[in-house]
Amino acid sequence: MNGHYDVIVIGSGPGGAAFAQRIAPSGKSILLIERGDYLPRSRANWDAQNVFVDAAYQTKEIWHDGRGATFQPGLHYYVGGNSKVYGAALLRLRERDFGEITHEDGVSPAWPVGYDEFEPYYAAAEALFHVHGQAGEDPHEPHRSTPYPYPPVSHEPRIAALSANLSAQGLQPFHLPLGILLDEKDGKPTSTSICIRCDAFDGFPCLLNGKADAQIICIDPMLARHQNVTLLTNAYVSQLQTDESGRRVSAVRVERTGQIEHYSADLVIVACGALSSALLLLRSANAAHPHGLANGSDQVGRNYMRHNQSVLMALMREPNETIFQKTLAISDYYFATADEAYPLGLIQMCATSHAAQIKAEALPSWLEWLPDMPFDQMARHSMDFWLSSEDLPKPDNRIRYDGERVVLDLTETNINAHQRLRKKLEQALTHAGAHPALLDRSLYLGKNIPIGGTAHQAGTARFGTDPANSVLDIHCKAHELDNLYLVDASFFPSIGAVNPTLTIIANALRVGDHILDLWASGS
Repeated sequence: MNGHYDVIVIGSGPGGAAFAQRIAPSGKSILLIERGDYLPRSRANWDAQNVFVDAAYQTKEIWHDGRGATFQPGLHYYVGGNSKVYGAALLRLRERDFGEITHEDGVSPAWPVGYDEFEPYYAAAEALFHVHGQAGEDPHEPHRSTPYPYPPVSHEPRIAALSANLSAQGLQPFHLPLGILLDEKDGKPTSTSICIRCDAFDGFPCLLNGKADAQIICIDPMLARHQNVTLLTNAYVSQLQTDESGRRVSAVRVERTGQIEHYSADLVIVACGALSSALLLLRSANAAHPHGLANGSDQVGRNYMRHNQSVLMALMREPNETIFQKTLAISDYYFATADEAYPLGLIQMCATSHAAQIKAEALPSWLEWLPDMPFDQMARHSMDFWLSSEDLPKPDNRIRYDGERVVLDLTETNINAHQRLRKKLEQALTHAGAHPALLDRSLYLGKNIPIGGTAHQAGTARFGTDPANSVLDIHCKAHELDNLYLVDASFFPSIGAVNPTLTIIANALRVGDHILDLWASGS
């Protein structure tokens, strides 16, 4: 045994990092295990060719879909996890998302706890991750006990004009809540602001550390303040081993620098991301758990969700000189409306297009009506949007092993709703001076993978009150083990249509407080 700790946290993304940060002041010995290293800082962090076309920071692993075709998952193994390249849009699930919602293709199930359980932790998560927003603008924003901790990121002139145009059409655009280390005055970053409002925010690693990612917000400050926390990098957890009873994780098997190491802890917290956490439980099968750790219900790996997502580029008649474009969102179609019987989803802006990205897209159909427009001109006239619609948890949508191969089975749901959401955006933008056809982008979502990719992975180990159809209890402890918790998005029973990261952080803080309460009571 290479060492014993009070707590081992596996994964340093938003869930694992926020949980560790929450319990670090307890003085308990904490080992944080990350399979990757720190993402290198260089000018290449801001190069669109490097980040999107060459996918320099994406894992090179090869997975298979249910038909046997291969693809590279959109996963990033670094300190801070996928948050190193996320867009930092940090929205709360709507209050109604915690209840049962009927969609065209089926039912989005209710959560075992309600929004009120999460509300104070949403407030804490927004404060921790420097969320900038404006309460009261979003027509479907749930009730909140506190205002946003920071003012909204201001619109640049073209986005302000777009917002006014959408409002004139009867829509209710709002400032997109962003986790960002930005100080503004009169719409400009101050001389001491870490963020400089550049055009390399969404999807790029931030060279200046101005994005509120898990490394910058949680990991680095925690390591500086708390000597009881140890970070182990380039350490792949290949298996969780249990004692003879099968009720406790007794050892964490780690592969590092070509060696096998074993660590133990009173509590083991898994936060590898919904896909990788499920794989870890599955490959930890033993005599007591023959189908995978905590998998007596046969639900581990199942009910995978990732949103139906599209990144779309609109070409405007007038040049769009916006630098920091990701400041606006539209939730008018989030739930059913007078002319839509079912929910459609969320529209938000994303970073401006770069010529290298556009050149690398599948362009022949575009060039039929733009034969003479060079790529840099297309980028200059573009506005870019990210559309998310809820997909439904289906048992056969799952991640699993086939021998040594990783297989991701996926049958899309609610695609009609997603296409109608696209039509709503097309109609609105036509009135705002865009070409009537929106152009599909793929590089934000990864190459050669189905719509949506793995950017918003969730499900695979849902929480609930019945061990027969869930993996975790309401505090995210495995039903079948006494010292194993999961604090990434694997616990989601449904995913709504907003980015899941704020809910991951809020839940990690919630579980952290539960653990602190157990310690305080002597449990």
